[in-house]
Amino acid sequence: MADQVWAEQHPVRQVLRDRRAAHSKPGDRDDSFKVGLAIEGGGLRGVVSAAMLTFLEDLGYADVFDEVYACSSGAVNAAYFIMRQTWFPLSIYFDDLTTGEFLDFKRVLRWRAPMDLDYVFDDVLVKRKPLDYEYIIKAKQRLHVMVTDVDALEALDVSDFSSPEDLRSALMASSWLPLATKGATSFRGSRAMDGGILQFHPFRAAMVDGCTHVLSLSTRPIGPFKTRLSLTNRIVARHLERMRSGLGEGFTASIRQYMFEDKVFLRRSRLHPGGSPAVLDLAPLSGTPEIKRHEVDRSLLLDGARSAYGAAYLALEGKKVRVIPRLTVVYRTEDPSSSEEVGQ
Repeated sequence: MADQVWAEQHPVRQVLRDRRAAHSKPGDRDDSFKVGLAIEGGGLRGVVSAAMLTFLEDLGYADVFDEVYACSSGAVNAAYFIMRQTWFPLSIYFDDLTTGEFLDFKRVLRWRAPMDLDYVFDDVLVKRKPLDYEYIIKAKQRLHVMVTDVDALEALDVSDFSSPEDLRSALMASSWLPLATKGATSFRGSRAMDGGILQFHPFRAAMVDGCTHVLSLSTRPIGPFKTRLSLTNRIVARHLERMRSGLGEGFTASIRQYMFEDKVFLRRSRLHPGGSPAVLDLAPLSGTPEIKRHEVDRSLLLDGARSAYGAAYLALEGKKVRVIPRLTVVYRTEDPSSSEEVGQ
């Protein structure tokens, strides 16, 4: 490619195109590859990976992946992706997460957490943009949700969901951000939190699980590496250490691994994809403003989504495009579960 961000003959790109051309489906492949999709979140920065998933569905790539690995808000994005409803989570960031119902820092003055995940999981994912947990559990394209087990100090890769309630619990645990939410939530009888605490990016879970090819969706722009922990991350580390001895240290180690190993590996893999598995990382282009984890400005979220969609298009289709918003119509009845998407 002209700007030398991604290798034109990248093996991941080729496998994705070959499977798309063959109309290959999960569970019915004519090749021996195991192709994984790894989706980063990051609070409201998940709008970036949501836009990239919308691109993958729009351009016919949705069925080419065998396994989907995700954490934090990226896990919710991934659940809708498996439903082939990627415009739903993208609109959630603009419509439903930019209000005081979801995030209100004034709640801290009343000794409450600023982020309300009950609003997301009991209202938005049930009434406004319904998430079909049963469908996701039965899908041949398997979802892996990254969860941090606080008490065991372990990063869990959860894919064996026993019920819709179990899947909901995993998604909520993976989204349970330190400081933004109060304490920890519960998952299968243990305290649990954000899946990115002990494993910062889910592409490593895809590699450990035996994928031969991995498409990684990163939500931070390509650019210079930070070599110091931010003040916010130092505060989070102290908070986690008070919650469970060793958790803050594990969080700090995970960040350092991301800064000094993962980002170096992902940058190199974009242009020099040697080795196994082959990994292709998509990320907003250098110079793109980074979306904050707590960003609630609709215009900035929309700009971030447009940039991410355009970057994914350049990486996989080899073309620079201008991206404009697209609307989806949803008819509602008295029964929220019967909402029907009728046009785009």
